[in-house]
Amino acid sequence: MNPESRLLIDGELVEAASGATYPNIDPVTEEVIGVAADAGPEDMDRAIAAARRAFDETDWSTNHAFRLECIRQLQAGLRAEMDDFKQQIAAETGAPLAICGMAGPQCEVPIGFIDFTLENLPKFQWSRDIGVSEMMGIKSRRLVEREAIGVVACVTPWNVPLQINLAKCIPALAAGCTIVLKPAPDTPWSATTLGRIVKEHTDIPAGVFNVITSSDPVTVGDQLVSDPRVDMVSFTGSTGVGKHIMARAAATVKKVFLELGGKSANIILDDADLQSSLLSALSVCYHAGQGCALNTRLLVPRERQTEVEAMLQAFFGYISYGDPTAEGAIMGPQVSAKQRDRVLGYIEKGRQEGARLLLGGGVPEHLEKGFYVEPTVFVDVSNDMAIAREEIFGPVLVVIAYEDEEDAVRIANDSDFGLSGSVWSASEERALNVARRIRTGTVNVNGGNFYGADAPFGGYKQSGLGREMGQEGFEEYLEVKTIAISVSN
Repeated sequence: MNPESRLLIDGELVEAASGATYPNIDPVTEEVIGVAADAGPEDMDRAIAAARRAFDETDWSTNHAFRLECIRQLQAGLRAEMDDFKQQIAAETGAPLAICGMAGPQCEVPIGFIDFTLENLPKFQWSRDIGVSEMMGIKSRRLVEREAIGVVACVTPWNVPLQINLAKCIPALAAGCTIVLKPAPDTPWSATTLGRIVKEHTDIPAGVFNVITSSDPVTVGDQLVSDPRVDMVSFTGSTGVGKHIMARAAATVKKVFLELGGKSANIILDDADLQSSLLSALSVCYHAGQGCALNTRLLVPRERQTEVEAMLQAFFGYISYGDPTAEGAIMGPQVSAKQRDRVLGYIEKGRQEGARLLLGGGVPEHLEKGFYVEPTVFVDVSNDMAIAREEIFGPVLVVIAYEDEEDAVRIANDSDFGLSGSVWSASEERALNVARRIRTGTVNVNGGNFYGADAPFGGYKQSGLGREMGQEGFEEYLEVKTIAISVSN
């Protein structure tokens, strides 16, 4: 691997002003695999100042053709270094190599998603004429203009770091914004290496793209989201942190985009093929359950609960874990000891609440190292239990029995979250009708998969504000200006 440990500030790769670094730990081996610059308030201030200056004093926001070429260069640079990048991402996230390739969102797939921007940016209508109107005897021709919102703080999580870094930064750059990217402390290289590629492979001007890593995300994070020189915050992470960011950003009334937590329901209707639909429950083990849109509540007909339990015990036996390089592996460890302990705490809470543990529930005995948690399934769960209402972010499935279709919809919607979900039925029409009644930003029907560069992603309720990816995700980074021109009679 050839990881980058330095910050990118105003076009230069630099150490933290203090010279401090912090360790990057491999979740599989629990060993230190390198370091990252440990930025402080002075570094963040320089990055914000650089982004502000680049937006205000260069033609980056108005030179559409130049931005398009720079994004093309960035994609080429990412592809040139992709094999090394996959290794880095796998090492710092613990993700199996398979989901760093075409089987998942960790590296190869999101780099390919840049094609969507390259194809659609030249077609975008930056100005439209809405015609002449007359008010108080004055005739005016009106233009509606779209322009970059300004300096964007991109604050990203550790679960699929490169995918989310690109999902924020590519549309923001395409819109003409300048950026300060602050990744999660657990996965710094997915941002710092991106910064180095910007520096070495593109003509992106100094200050347009800045990367700040820190072991103390609260101090520099609060500084970033509350600074009046920042025009927008784009955040992906937990709902609790999202609420905190909204409060900090409110003082300067800056725009906030939030993609937050989920507790998505997988509804198996009573006419669905039980075997094929229940196989989808294994997705809770994908990347060790560290995905906000994963379906962690399984809703099944009460009269088929005994069949469901037997099938789940058989199906979860297919999941192997421990060697993330093994062919077909989809489950690795939790990203850190802290996250492992958090998941184990929820498992203990489920026991205390009276849910019945069907399988798993602890640390695997056959693995001496790594932040692993066994695939875990609870049954006899009621929707008012903490394990049914709170995001666990681990390989933990809760099974909830329902009485009829109306009850299933009620349970699915009885959540503070509204990010995703799934519906299974022998009738596509019936499944689609139920999907339209689920109050979530995305729904998969009969094994469909919404994920794509052109598909807007985001949530209802406490799962967030706004949409990422697709045309809607690009437009999050734009302001709307109406210009009226007097027309002589």
